[in-house]
Amino acid sequence: MQRKAYVSGVAALLAAVLAGCTGSSDSGGPSDNSNPGSAGTATQAAQPGRYATLPEPCGVVDPRTLDELLPGIGEMTDESKREKAYAGEATLTYDTDRKVGCRWKVESAEATDHLLIDFERVVSYDNAVSDDAQAGQLFATKRSEADLPGPVVTSTDSAPPSTEASTGPSSPPSASPSSASPSAAPSALQPRVLEELGDEAFLDDALDSAGSTAQQRTVTVAFRTSNVIVTIEYAEQPMTVGAVPDSKEMQDRARKLASELADSLSG
Repeated sequence: MQRKAYVSGVAALLAAVLAGCTGSSDSGGPSDNSNPGSAGTATQAAQPGRYATLPEPCGVVDPRTLDELLPGIGEMTDESKREKAYAGEATLTYDTDRKVGCRWKVESAEATDHLLIDFERVVSYDNAVSDDAQAGQLFATKRSEADLPGPVVTSTDSAPPSTEASTGPSSPPSASPSSASPSAAPSALQPRVLEELGDEAFLDDALDSAGSTAQQRTVTVAFRTSNVIVTIEYAEQPMTVGAVPDSKEMQDRARKLASELADSLSG
């Protein structure tokens, strides 16, 4: 009888140990399958961008818009050359799902015009950063590199005080090279952030001269729509030395094209 009682006691002890190992999850303790960083606290993956593809860049510009941007096309009498001018030339790319572009170059009797459009689709590889947010970061860098001037605060309530009234009459000051130059643009035409174009946009306007040759003006309009960044570079170099391309005319043309491209992406 003592041996039987001993065996029964050992069996009871083993049963209690096994119950403690397998029943810990029922008592609120951690189980073998528990995970402190489980789905309850996991961060949901960021949403993908709106665009999964890009347009065909050489076919996205309306021919009538090209006529305005590249006046030399209308002067072409050779039909094959005109068709080639309209067609443009695709830029080199290794992934047409991520980056595409097209360029045009047309000479006229008055100037040589260059047009480049570039589409970049941004994809984030960080689950915590959406495609839109990644594109926003890249666009902010692009805008910073453009080195746009700060906003100019002006008031129309009253005219600025007259220098002549405070210091007495004097001879007109000599004009600085920038203000004397016909290339000087009013503040409304200076490089600036643009409103009502995509999610965000800016315009840059630069005038370059190389030695004694005619000055070339390059107007850049860049904008972002969701996870796609579009860049337009429109340049003109007159045939006549000393001639300066009209800033307002070129900006108006580039902005019109940008609006058309933004509409095509939204459609």
